[in-house]
Amino acid sequence: MEKSCSLLIHFDKGTPALANEIKVALEGNDDTAKIDAMKKAVMLLLNGETLPQLFITIVRYVLPSEDHTVQKLLLLYLEIIAKTDSKGKVLPEMILICQNLRNNLQHPNEYIRGVTLRFLCRICETEIIEPLIPSILANLEHRNPFVRRNAILAVNAIYKLPHGDHLLVDAPELIEKVLSTEADQSAKRNAFLMLYTCAQDLAVHYLLTHVDKVFEWGEPLQMVVLDLIRKVCRSNTREKGKYIKIIISLLNVPSATVIFECAGTLVSLSSAPTAIRAAASTYCQLLVSQSDNNVKLIVLDRLDELKASHNEIMVNMIMDVLRALSSPNHDIRRKTLDIALDLITPQNINEVVLTLKKEVVKTQSGEFEKDGEYRQMLIQAIHSCAVKFPEVAGTVVHMLMDFLGDSNVASAMDVVVFVREIIETNPKLRVAIVTRLLDIFYQIRSARVCSCALWIISEYCLSRSEVESGITTIKQCLGDLPFYLASEEGECNESSRRSPQVNSITISSKRPAILSDGTYATQSAASETAFSLPTAVQTTLNSGNLRSLLLTGDFFLGAVVVCALTRLVLRLMDVQTSRVEVHKASTQVLLIVVSMLQLGQSSFLPHPIDNDSYDRIVLCLRLLCNPDEHVRKIWLRSCHESFVQMLVEKQWREAEEIKAKSHVLHAQPDDLIDFYHLKSRKGMSQLELEDAVQDDLKRATGEFIKEGDSENKLNHIVQLTGFSDPVYAEAYVNVHHYDIILDVTIINRTKETLQNLCLELSTMGDLKLVERPQNYTLAPESSKQIKANIKVSSTETGIIFGNIVYETSKVFDRNVVVLNDIHIDIMDYIAPAVCGDAAYRSMWAEFEWENKVAVNTIIQDEKEFLDHIIKSTNMKCLTPPSALEGYCGFLAANLYAKSVFGEDALVNVSVEKQADGKLSGYIRIRSKTQGIALSLGDKITLKQKGGA
Repeated sequence: MEKSCSLLIHFDKGTPALANEIKVALEGNDDTAKIDAMKKAVMLLLNGETLPQLFITIVRYVLPSEDHTVQKLLLLYLEIIAKTDSKGKVLPEMILICQNLRNNLQHPNEYIRGVTLRFLCRICETEIIEPLIPSILANLEHRNPFVRRNAILAVNAIYKLPHGDHLLVDAPELIEKVLSTEADQSAKRNAFLMLYTCAQDLAVHYLLTHVDKVFEWGEPLQMVVLDLIRKVCRSNTREKGKYIKIIISLLNVPSATVIFECAGTLVSLSSAPTAIRAAASTYCQLLVSQSDNNVKLIVLDRLDELKASHNEIMVNMIMDVLRALSSPNHDIRRKTLDIALDLITPQNINEVVLTLKKEVVKTQSGEFEKDGEYRQMLIQAIHSCAVKFPEVAGTVVHMLMDFLGDSNVASAMDVVVFVREIIETNPKLRVAIVTRLLDIFYQIRSARVCSCALWIISEYCLSRSEVESGITTIKQCLGDLPFYLASEEGECNESSRRSPQVNSITISSKRPAILSDGTYATQSAASETAFSLPTAVQTTLNSGNLRSLLLTGDFFLGAVVVCALTRLVLRLMDVQTSRVEVHKASTQVLLIVVSMLQLGQSSFLPHPIDNDSYDRIVLCLRLLCNPDEHVRKIWLRSCHESFVQMLVEKQWREAEEIKAKSHVLHAQPDDLIDFYHLKSRKGMSQLELEDAVQDDLKRATGEFIKEGDSENKLNHIVQLTGFSDPVYAEAYVNVHHYDIILDVTIINRTKETLQNLCLELSTMGDLKLVERPQNYTLAPESSKQIKANIKVSSTETGIIFGNIVYETSKVFDRNVVVLNDIHIDIMDYIAPAVCGDAAYRSMWAEFEWENKVAVNTIIQDEKEFLDHIIKSTNMKCLTPPSALEGYCGFLAANLYAKSVFGEDALVNVSVEKQADGKLSGYIRIRSKTQGIALSLGDKITLKQKGGA
């Protein structure tokens, strides 16, 4: 066995000649040279050198030194040298050390005494300690507190030695006497800590005797008191009441560290509403008073834990939690909003929304650089509030619509999506929202926001006046027709030939994009390009918002404009009695459509219209020329029904997530309920009574019993050896974040004693064995539990292999039992997760690692194959069930999972049924790191051939 080491310093400059240099330097009179030589000697010893020739030199020339640094280095040297021989007996020359230590303990300098006492805390040889006991005890009454506090630590360390209680029989009583007379807070803390660890009854007696003075004790001592209370209350739950009163009294001390620990102790020991309310109030107080962002994040984590277990109490603290929004840190704000959104009730929704509205108004000042990002978070929070409680939607929707023209596109996009959902779920607000949207539509400068706003206008303008206003608003934003003149096109061509001054303009390029159903489509992406435009057109770019965006080459927006106008004309046919007005509006829209096509096919812009947008515009042109009743029904009703179905599925998914999170354990109906608080109600305080009631409720509902733990453990047991091997071994594999803990059970199945039995493990992949298990001696037919800790550095499939080596008394050769391999599967690291369509597309475009796996399976049904992939990869299907209904011979779906390291795994499954009945296609995996993409691809390749 390797010796324990309390000191570790890296040193790689050791040479054989260095020992002689150290000896020469130590024999001199220069203290600086001695200090340097002692440092080198200590580092050589720590790196495996023995240096036996230096001991006498150090005794002769270093022990008499009065320099404090030399004396400190001398103690480090004495700490690490070997003090015993091979049989464990103390070396005779150590008597010289004892004499020096005794002199140091009686030295007139307080520093020498203190560091020597601290050194004795790390000495385990009782033969060296025993002669020094009188000097150590004498230092307990020294005038300097530095000496006294280290003397107490030395007494504590000696008492904990294997035979230390014989060296200091009355140490606890002696320390209790010291504690009653000690004035220094650090020394009192050390004394109380010794009583807490060595004589708990004396510590409890002292605490209860001085309970009225606990508030005045220093922070270090109060922290030890809290540790003692936690230990006592866990072992004796019936006396929790009087200790909880002490904790509550400590909640008012000035130290933030103490009150944080007090709150945590209250939560861990009591479930009484009064105690939980006090703890939550303390956390909220720390949230506002502390300036350190890390402290605030830790406190928010504690509040989040309280929210999960005591939601009904935390609901009343929601406004206190929201005070943390004053912090400029976005991580704190985001976590605060996440906690607050789970605490919203009909009673506090109005206060919460009012607070969020005030925060949104503050972001308009532009005082901070990231106000746009904070505003986006607030808008998303208000959106969630309005969805949960539709009655507040009217108070916020108009205020938020002012941000549709926000320069932060993500924030404006969140607003328009919020408006789109509210206008459907709150029919009473439809007229007001449509009117307001038409008034501010000209302020929108983002193509994505314009597209969504146009859909809202075309879908929810129902009356004749609304439809006519919608058409008029869009025409005004498009400007005069045509979009360019023939002379301007010639001017543009001539300018490009002459290469005049080049202007910078944003144009769009075509690229593939993944849609919400998993299919690919062509999308126009804006990019800045330099080319010349006529002066008249450059002026036009800053006029109407739609006209400006169209003249940059965004033909996808052009197709959306044409579709919106077409839908408005089709609805006008139902609400307008005058056919003349209908034909007039239809003609004006046809003129816009033709102008759009003319613009796309001209050389006025640097690139022509893309095929997708062209086909969509031509479809609208044909519909306006020949309005078919069946097609009109699709445009006016079916599209709206699809949107309603999408909202229903979204609400269903959210409800399922909430249901999955709130998994409640239930007891059997015929289980007895033991109302303990009714047995001994006399003399109980209100806090003790509440705590007892909460414990009874937990027992009644089975919350104290973790169901299924044994079954889950059995599923992770791996057999390492065969039943006929002389040594049987099996391992319980526990994968926990960055660690893999192997709990290996080894059984000696022979009639002989196995000596030097060692479990030797090795790893493949990004796994690393933390420490090598030690050797054991195993009696006949006995067992041993050995733990091995393995660090994981990435989400990749790894292998753990090894063997068991042992010796017997009859056979001198070492016996080896080879172990079965333990395969650490990637499925142990990833779990199903949910993310929005926009976030999924963003990650798909951002991630650089892609693994493309061809479909090769005997399964002939597309949905069955998809279910098999979901089950094999432990992922979540983001494509809604309605999008997978029906049969068309083709299926595309998006899957998503998140690893324990926070990595995202994206999978797109695209399969098609061939004429022979077999499935073909590809499965694409994308991730930010290479490991998860490759490992997940290998897993799919192995599993996809099997049946679902």
